[in-house]
Amino acid sequence: MTWLRAFREVVRSGLTIEETRLEPLLALRTAAGVALVVGPVLWLASPAYAASAALGAYSAGGATFQRSWRPRKVVALGAGAGLALSTFVGYLAAGRIMTFLPLLAVWAFAAGMAWAVGSTAGIVAATTVGSMLVTITLPTSVGRALEHAGVTALGGLTQAVLILVFPIRRWGAHRDALADALAAVADYARRLRHDPTAPFDPKPLMTARDAASVTPSQARSRPPVLHGPRGLAERIRPVVAALADPDVGAPAEGPGRDRARELLDAAADILDATARSIRRGTPADVRPESTAVLCVDRQHEVLEGPARQAAERLVELLAEALEIAGSGCGRGRTPRPPGPVGAEFLMRPTMLRLVPVVVRAVRRELRRASPVFRHAVRLAAVAALGYLIAARLPLGHGYWAPLASVMVMRPDFHRTYARAVARLAGTLAGVALATGTVQALNPDACVSGALAVVSAGLSYTLNRTGYAYSQCFTAAYVVFLLGMGGQAWEQTVPERVVLTLLGGALAMLAYVVFPAWETPRLPDRIADWLTANGRYAAAVLRNYAEPTLGHSLGMRRALLDSRQARSAWQEAYDRARQEPLRPRGLTSREAQEAQEALKRFGRAAMLMESHVPGGDSRSGPEAERLAKALETDTSKAAAAVREHRNPDWGHLEEALRTWGATGNGSPAVRREAELQKRALEDLGTAVSHTPLERDVGSTREDQRVRASLAADGHRPEPMLRGG
Repeated sequence: MTWLRAFREVVRSGLTIEETRLEPLLALRTAAGVALVVGPVLWLASPAYAASAALGAYSAGGATFQRSWRPRKVVALGAGAGLALSTFVGYLAAGRIMTFLPLLAVWAFAAGMAWAVGSTAGIVAATTVGSMLVTITLPTSVGRALEHAGVTALGGLTQAVLILVFPIRRWGAHRDALADALAAVADYARRLRHDPTAPFDPKPLMTARDAASVTPSQARSRPPVLHGPRGLAERIRPVVAALADPDVGAPAEGPGRDRARELLDAAADILDATARSIRRGTPADVRPESTAVLCVDRQHEVLEGPARQAAERLVELLAEALEIAGSGCGRGRTPRPPGPVGAEFLMRPTMLRLVPVVVRAVRRELRRASPVFRHAVRLAAVAALGYLIAARLPLGHGYWAPLASVMVMRPDFHRTYARAVARLAGTLAGVALATGTVQALNPDACVSGALAVVSAGLSYTLNRTGYAYSQCFTAAYVVFLLGMGGQAWEQTVPERVVLTLLGGALAMLAYVVFPAWETPRLPDRIADWLTANGRYAAAVLRNYAEPTLGHSLGMRRALLDSRQARSAWQEAYDRARQEPLRPRGLTSREAQEAQEALKRFGRAAMLMESHVPGGDSRSGPEAERLAKALETDTSKAAAAVREHRNPDWGHLEEALRTWGATGNGSPAVRREAELQKRALEDLGTAVSHTPLERDVGSTREDQRVRASLAADGHRPEPMLRGG
């Protein structure tokens, strides 16, 4: 992608309205938290203290809108504490630039490294840098530092108390994540009716698993409906895929295919009803036609062999889904998952026990090649440089330049540039709106405070519709907040526009000077995905060879690793497609073909998982040998991809020949193993040639075709550019 096209994509992305469900009640409650601290502090103290209180309440409220599965009150308290600490430390060091500038750089670097923990931690940490930049403009002394830090923490505490007193869909995000997972499997079953090899994106299942991780306090109060249905979706997915696949399931045509389509349609309808029941907490109606399809007549069943086994297993699983959909998700009425009581919870560490986890995560990213480390370096350099440049300009509120840089910068190119464009556009619109309002109303301090609260509420409401639109009202909020302190709009508006433009330009320039491109990392990502898929396929084969609890748990862990590797690849691939950089290591075509081959490889392993026998089945030594061959060849092939060499599948081919010669094992499993081999061969074809070799091969093929046509007496048609 060229730089010009990349800029066009950046502008389009930055100004795009995202279609999402608005949450006005949450926005109203959070805006009320801002009002509850601004009003009393303005009345009892001064505009300076009211500004600190508003900063804490507004930033802590904004943190609760980030994607986090922890209780929102905990997020608000954590954000408030971080803001108070940065305020206090900033006050202490604000007396001299020789003390404040190193502190700012170190704090910004730490905030950048917080992305090692997750996006929510990174965003909240960035707001603490903004708090440090804003509060240094106020009078400095140890006493005042403690007072302003306490008032800032009060804002976060107020938001947490409101969340506790007025809960709004307390488990709503967790319900939505689980419902989305079931709805994704329902959509998958519906697509399999028309396309037996339709792809499936496991992201909803990964999100549901992340949402299922709870702290001990959450585990005591979690609704019963959030305990078991996620595992139901996980078990249904390979069964519907095995039923629909013509190689190992229902025949491609005839009564068997019609019966499979009926079962898939019923599965989609029942899973959709279950998703609605979980999302709303009410019983869901299921069409009688769908339940009638589940009545299996064993004497007249048209499906045979593995397809019949998959159909019977699907009927059993859908019966569990019907019970959930009809229960209304009442307390104690949802079926509990099998296994020991302690096994039903995925435990999330508490805030105190999170400290060693954070330390380990940060330590893993402390290397030059890490995108998180490079982002932290950029953040520290830009914050310090922006502060120095703004301090030399004949403008007030110089902190706006580094603040704009810190708030728009992200670890990747596209989001950094898109947010810079969005922030500038939103700031221009917001200050224009605030200026017109101020000129029309000429408000006093109390009215300005009220307008600031209204702007905060609108910013919260539009938080998830696009950064530019929420930033519009954030800019208006700042103008009204400064007007509350007695500063005229003629002083604040031009300064904010110019300094926001400066901060955005610094952020964009920093990524050019010290980038973290994903394009050169694509071979490593594809190699990681190949290795994880190989381990998953080998784990399935070992569980088939000897179905034990240990092998079953190993298969589950390998599946999760495979999904994580696929997600990392997809994220890197999407970023690489948006980068103004020529392909390195993998061309766009090679990457696309390799991706499709690995998806088919993973799908074949998933189909094999649906045929894993029960615990009383006999062992299969051929399957164990094939598992070792798969692990060996995929591991060596991953190293070959990283080093731009051709993969070799010799061990896998030998193991398959041996298995075929013995004639033991399930024919369906052997067919699935052949599908895996075919997918790996396609992967080898995709990555075995450099772009130059591909172009030469294509040119030679065209020349051979044209020579053949000329020899036959036909006039060759001109070849069109690009094929």
